[in-house]
Amino acid sequence: MASVSVAKEEDNKLTLYSYWRSSCSFRVRIALNLKGLKYDYKPVNLLKGEQYSPEFLQLNPVGCVPVLVDGHAVLYDSLAIILYLEDKYPHNPLLPRDIPKRTINFQATSVVSSTIQPLHNLSLLNYIGEKVGPDEKLRWAQSVIRRGFTALEKLLKDHTGRYATGDEVFLNEFPVLSRLHETYTAMPAFQEALPENQPDAVH
Repeated sequence: MASVSVAKEEDNKLTLYSYWRSSCSFRVRIALNLKGLKYDYKPVNLLKGEQYSPEFLQLNPVGCVPVLVDGHAVLYDSLAIILYLEDKYPHNPLLPRDIPKRTINFQATSVVSSTIQPLHNLSLLNYIGEKVGPDEKLRWAQSVIRRGFTALEKLLKDHTGRYATGDEVFLNEFPVLSRLHETYTAMPAFQEALPENQPDAVH
């Protein structure tokens, strides 16, 4: 099973710039672990604004994690990174061959990456806190997550097995639904990717 490498960057071509609490980084860590790929972990502290440093902005001008460096390739956006890993490292596939199942995976992934996550990320919550009021931040995040989870429950209700879209783990397999959380987090690939198990985690 893959684990975070402590090797020097020149000895390991896969390098992940991550923040331990970032759900986008979490997705990529899970994908790397499911594929059995070792990587060097580079922490980026979002609370300290390290994502806006000139050095990091050279890697990702958007100023957010994750960023994956694979040799000369520099990639950002969690879904783009995961699809890149799927194409370049086809072992332990993250997508089913069955077209209907593949489509459900893409739909569920889109709900998470387009409808839930960007609407409650750190920069948006800080903006809401400044412009509307600090008490509104939690209400906003809860409403976004509730709406997304409701959509996921409806989408997946006829497709679930042990995991969200059957009995195998595929692209959309992230612990987003509480009823599946226990099953996912029993898997070593998920356990190693958990925020609290990252080198930069604050306990």
